[in-house]
Amino acid sequence: MDRFHLFPPEASSSAQQVDWLYFGLTAMLIFFTALVFLPIIFFAIRYRRGSNADRSNPLEGSNLLEAGWTIFPLLVGLGFFSWGAILYYQIERPPSDALQVQVVAKQWMWKLQHAEGKKEINELHVPLGRDVSLTMTSQDVIHSFFVPAFRVKQDVVPGRYTTEWFHPTRIGEYHLFCAEYCGTNHSRMIGRIVVMEPAEYQQWLASGESGESIALEGRRLFRDHGCSGCHEGSKAIHAPPLEGVYGKQVPLASGEIVTADDQYLRDSILLPGKQILAGYENIMPSFTGHISEAEIMKIIAYLKATSEEPPAR
Repeated sequence: MDRFHLFPPEASSSAQQVDWLYFGLTAMLIFFTALVFLPIIFFAIRYRRGSNADRSNPLEGSNLLEAGWTIFPLLVGLGFFSWGAILYYQIERPPSDALQVQVVAKQWMWKLQHAEGKKEINELHVPLGRDVSLTMTSQDVIHSFFVPAFRVKQDVVPGRYTTEWFHPTRIGEYHLFCAEYCGTNHSRMIGRIVVMEPAEYQQWLASGESGESIALEGRRLFRDHGCSGCHEGSKAIHAPPLEGVYGKQVPLASGEIVTADDQYLRDSILLPGKQILAGYENIMPSFTGHISEAEIMKIIAYLKATSEEPPAR
């Protein structure tokens, strides 16, 4: 791991941008603090009681001064707001071709699985120079996935999915923390991100027991939990087909139209009566307590794969 630094190393494509914004805000704070307090100090000394100062013909007001100290800070504030908004927009939108990693947080560990099937606990190996996208959820309380060297931090919340992505730019090992107090052993919920050369990463990915890909595991779970019996052309039960539905607009019985994304599919499994598809009855039982968060994510990965191309058999 890296030794102590005043600032963590910049090890991702967004790290330098975040640092420049931070330094810019700090410089703005120092500038306006000096602009206000230095004149206060000067006038307090120059015009103190008993000082030999010319107090004749005091100024009654200046429209130019009033306009200046109103418009200038406004423009500076809008500039920093725009800078931060653009950076936030970039950080919060994972690239479509990023490597996919599923993350399930629990007291007090990080469970991670690569799209190829490789599983890790409290460690994440990634290749240098590739975008990596994390889909995260928690199976107990709120956690927060924080990698200081990448300048990324995202809350991991039970009952919903959050995403985070980064583009590593330096080989090495970097600290992974939970930045949200999550219970007694919160301080022990730590790990590391290992950035490797692409060839070395491929060797690591192929080593050991990688198992099935997430999509293939999801297909098996889709059948083991009986989902295929209703959603793959059942004549006995009128249930909507799910193949290719991921990412599409679907109409609800309430008249709304929603996108069949990860959150919609998760809610459909655990809370089937929440958003009933138009033309179908509310007859699906809830799988709450019968399926884990990791299994739900794998089933969603399978359904997502059916919208792109069938998973390899």
